[in-house]
Amino acid sequence: MGKLVQICVGLAFLALSLSSIAVADDVVVLTEENFEKEVGQDRAALVEFYAPWCGHCKKLAPEYEKLGATFKKAKSVLIAKVDCDDQKSLCSKYDVSGYPTLKWFPKGSLEPKKYEGPRTTEALAEFVNTEGGTNVKIAAIPSNVVVLTSDNFGEVVLDETKDVLVEFYAPWCGHCKNLAPTYEKVATAFKLEEDVVIANVDADKYKDLGEKYGVSGFPTLKFFPKGNKAGEEYEGGRDLEDFVAFINEKSGTSRDAKGQLTSKAGIVESLDALVKEFIAASNEEKKAVFARIQEEAEKLTGSSARYGKIYSKAAKSCLEKGADYAKNEIERIHRILDKSISPAKADEFTLKKNVLSSFA
Repeated sequence: MGKLVQICVGLAFLALSLSSIAVADDVVVLTEENFEKEVGQDRAALVEFYAPWCGHCKKLAPEYEKLGATFKKAKSVLIAKVDCDDQKSLCSKYDVSGYPTLKWFPKGSLEPKKYEGPRTTEALAEFVNTEGGTNVKIAAIPSNVVVLTSDNFGEVVLDETKDVLVEFYAPWCGHCKNLAPTYEKVATAFKLEEDVVIANVDADKYKDLGEKYGVSGFPTLKFFPKGNKAGEEYEGGRDLEDFVAFINEKSGTSRDAKGQLTSKAGIVESLDALVKEFIAASNEEKKAVFARIQEEAEKLTGSSARYGKIYSKAAKSCLEKGADYAKNEIERIHRILDKSISPAKADEFTLKKNVLSSFA
């Protein structure tokens, strides 16, 4: 038992140190700690000084993110942003008095000039190309939001196997434009969840759909879960974290705002209880508990069935390879997650890591 306690403590510490897979944003986030490491060095930089609550900043956000994607591979130019609510002294240092403020820092200089032009991707890209001596064309960014029409609404939204969040919007609506970048991030966060759909419909163009679902203002958000295709009003907050928490609660998913699986993903309470018995049991008793884990895993359905298989395989490996198996395998997975791998592979290894942590 002493050895098991040591393993448990060691793995608990390891679990705390395991960080989520870093997903690089196209727009680099600057703080006091990294500002002079990124700006004023061997590349020029366009920096947006903004405040999260600022309406003009929210309107600029999708244009600026598109600009970041456009210049992502340009080695001589950096597209970055500073949250002035969080980095007050940094914004004060550069005389930021309104939001958003855009400043251009030439290569090797911390003396910027203010950008005074239009706040569109096209205008910003032209400015950066001119000032930075680049010739980069605007990137097309694919969307993860499913576009609905009268023709496909029923097929997508009324599918009993899907949980669907629908935004009813109008192209001229300012609040809809402000919501757009956040809504896109919600769709991106859940793009690997086969049972979750994040969609929108132009209810100004498809008025019949707006009337059918009682839409009287824009944007209106309705959730159509598997068990209620009449739809229910979404009345939560409109920050990314609010939407993510809502979908996780309603759909039983475990994603964070970046779309990465949380430490709760893949965990099944009934199997976790058996794993505790498995760890405490003697070598002879472990075989009987392993049989119960297999039996319980086979009862699971849907996505939980996938998790059950991971538990069964982990228990079998622990039985065959000894008490150090879970610790060694988690360390191996940690090394894999530190590398650049596909989101789908990252999900696969994170689920396995989470389940193995239960065996610690």
